[in-house]
Amino acid sequence: MTSGNGCLNRAEGAGVTRTRFAPSPTGFLHLGHAYAALTAHHFASTGEFLLRIEDIDRERCRSEFETAIFEDLAWLGLDWPRPVMRQSDRMAAYHAALDRLAPLTYPCRCRRGDIRAALSAPQEDALPAGPDGLIYPGTCRGRPMSDAQPDDVIRLDVARAFDALGLDRLSFRDEAILPVEDHGMTREEFLGGIGDVILARRGMGTSYHLAVVVDDAAQEIDLVTRGKDLFDSTWIHVLLQRLLGLPTPRYHHHRLIRDDAGHRLAKRDDARAIRHLREDGATPADIKAMVGL
Repeated sequence: MTSGNGCLNRAEGAGVTRTRFAPSPTGFLHLGHAYAALTAHHFASTGEFLLRIEDIDRERCRSEFETAIFEDLAWLGLDWPRPVMRQSDRMAAYHAALDRLAPLTYPCRCRRGDIRAALSAPQEDALPAGPDGLIYPGTCRGRPMSDAQPDDVIRLDVARAFDALGLDRLSFRDEAILPVEDHGMTREEFLGGIGDVILARRGMGTSYHLAVVVDDAAQEIDLVTRGKDLFDSTWIHVLLQRLLGLPTPRYHHHRLIRDDAGHRLAKRDDARAIRHLREDGATPADIKAMVGL
């Protein structure tokens, strides 16, 4: 197991800080989740640590995994206010945000195969991809929302969004890098590296990006701690925050916990599940040692 330097730096100017850990109950928590939860809890030691259940993917979420989340985190010694926020209870808030963004959105009927076909060329070895998957080529851009069908996804027209804000560049602060560093992305970089993101997925009525932005604002989260694999998603979130008139929190994109081959842990890595490590006799101190804390 490789984890790197386990030292956590106190976020600059943190004072009283409100953080959150927001897992999806689609499998058992693994060592990477343990590190993420412990990191968020660490930065909230003078403030408040919240737990949020991100269960908008109703097809994959299971009650037994949600129960295990509560049990595993409590076993690690973490505590949080009850009741917890569940995204499945907040569809009205996501729909309200989507309504506000409606002038800048369009319905899209394209499936992954359609996008792949539109992007492919005989001489290309790899298709352009960003934090939201393949970068959408804009096939349905320009379709009015009045043309939306039940099986469409809803996308943000990023070019019009930047125009509406009068912006050429987005920025946010990443406090995982000391001294604190301001990061910036131009409009052209966003269009070329991310593209028109999905705000409402088929069968969900929202998306991870829209829901997390609305929920962080509702819970008054002022420091978002999460893995470096979500760094590029932050550009999407900052853009949505600006469009919805919501505050942009500080960010701390921490290292990832990887297996001995250097691969990032996923829920399919059942051997690294906290539940199974507990059953094999591991203690909370053992878990912290495994992730370099």
